[in-house]
Amino acid sequence: MPYAEITGWGKCLPPAELTNDDLSTIIETSDEWISSRTGIKARRISHVNTSDMSTVAAKRALAAAGVNPEDVNLVIVATCSPDTLIPNIASKVQLELGAVNAAAFDLNAACTGFLYALETATRMIQAGAYQHAVVIGAERLSWYLDWSKRDTAVLFGDGAGAVVVSRSEETVGLLEAKLGCDAEGRDVLAVPKFGTAMARFDQDNGYFDFNFVGREIFKRAVKGMGSAAGSVLTRSNMTPEDIDLVVPHQANKRIIEALCDHAKIPLDKAFINIHKYGNTSAATIPIALCEAVEEGAVKPNSTLLLAAFGAGLTWGAGIIRWGSRTTPISTTDAELPEVGKTALELLEDAVRHCNENANK
Repeated sequence: MPYAEITGWGKCLPPAELTNDDLSTIIETSDEWISSRTGIKARRISHVNTSDMSTVAAKRALAAAGVNPEDVNLVIVATCSPDTLIPNIASKVQLELGAVNAAAFDLNAACTGFLYALETATRMIQAGAYQHAVVIGAERLSWYLDWSKRDTAVLFGDGAGAVVVSRSEETVGLLEAKLGCDAEGRDVLAVPKFGTAMARFDQDNGYFDFNFVGREIFKRAVKGMGSAAGSVLTRSNMTPEDIDLVVPHQANKRIIEALCDHAKIPLDKAFINIHKYGNTSAATIPIALCEAVEEGAVKPNSTLLLAAFGAGLTWGAGIIRWGSRTTPISTTDAELPEVGKTALELLEDAVRHCNENANK
């Protein structure tokens, strides 16, 4: 059976940064309150749609892989914050890339979406019909947030990350994966009344209603990711000592610490960048993976453990064997358009709207 090697990687972070100190000017909070509970110091606020960030990340990944867009057979965008539901945004990314020969679809498994998409692309390549796939995790979660509620407004940020996976005869890529869903807890992390469940003609249609039951999420996250991590280690005939680097979902530093403790892997083997970007949902793992490669934390032939947990409540883990190359074959000048505003200025209308609703 062939394998699906990660041959390219790229990320896209909007330039407008919202620090904890910035947040303290619009919400009753502080840098100490946020960072001590979550590990987050800042996050990015996007001035463009999710598809635009996806396209830039994908172009950078294709350049790193040295793969021409017309040679791509598959584009998957993992997201729970697409520009549009109909049509999917993967079709827009396919168009912007010039990947004219690619199938394209969106996948929503929330924060676990990139792992779900990576497993899907890997198995489709292994089935023999696909040569190159672009797998993207991208979110614009700032659009959902109620900026009058500090329990959720401080957690999330925007961004995108992408990889190219290519057919290979070497034992590389996603070797094992375990995906699942703890559906009994699906209501503890949700944006209710959105989609066809919302009151279509109600002025207060719930766009900014974000359910978040922190303690229950923490408990289920550690259980789900820990169980999945143990499962893929067993199925790979590996021990915790065989793992060179853990690339976890960046939701909360305490959850990452608990995951490593559960998996009996030293915390210093975990790549952590939540302090810079907050929780970017499906984008956290590919962004972290890109930075781990750029910073030299991923070395040729490294063995990686990926783990994630998200709304649904989806969970998953995977074992990746990296290939021999950790430098891009090429680069691209793809960039987002200039923003011209600070993060606070970008959020001005949303903050006003949320505060007006809170005062009703």
